[in-house]
Amino acid sequence: MNRRIITTGDGSKTIHLEEWDEQYHSKHGAIQEAYHVFIKNGLFELETENVAILEIGFGTGLNALITYSEAEKISKSIRYTGVEAYPVVSEEWGQMGYVSQLEGQNLKKVFEQLHTSKWETPTPIGERFLLLKQQKYFKDVSETNLFNLIYFDAFGARVQPELWTEQIFGQMFRALKKGGILVTYSAKGSVRRAMQSVGFVVERLPGPPGKREMLRARKPIE
Repeated sequence: MNRRIITTGDGSKTIHLEEWDEQYHSKHGAIQEAYHVFIKNGLFELETENVAILEIGFGTGLNALITYSEAEKISKSIRYTGVEAYPVVSEEWGQMGYVSQLEGQNLKKVFEQLHTSKWETPTPIGERFLLLKQQKYFKDVSETNLFNLIYFDAFGARVQPELWTEQIFGQMFRALKKGGILVTYSAKGSVRRAMQSVGFVVERLPGPPGKREMLRARKPIE
């Protein structure tokens, strides 16, 4: 599949898949989308100091990088599991340029570590961030009652509808601890109904630039 680097609406870059006419991040603003969906409406919603995060679609490493930066500011310790079947290569992630647009110390070194750390091996990055990258398909996620937060950042249902099914969201539901949340940029009715059918309590929230709404799903405490 042909892939090229494009600049999004906020000046940050992402990868465009030409055959699908699909991007790794919003063409309206990659960094803006990541902050709005995953940080503001995900990470910042959690009161616990120790947060276990599962990212569905590690991709360019943008969500992980921003999570590292923001967690440092609010003194949260992060255990971050990123799942990706087809890792981005160095020729691609090396062109992203995210570090120059984000505030934070040593982010260039951190971004490189996110991508060069070994797969399937827990790797400390800084003092309060533990990274585990898993190269596998999303359907193979099998953890149970482990995560506080899921960043569901798969390619859209238009091009990969099999990633937005009751089966997949059932696996996400089981992977979360009680009271845990899942956030995604998608607001499709079929996605919301699939989440609800497996037990999630789902709310529509204002979306990032270029999208009217997004979804946040909670696993009930009881």
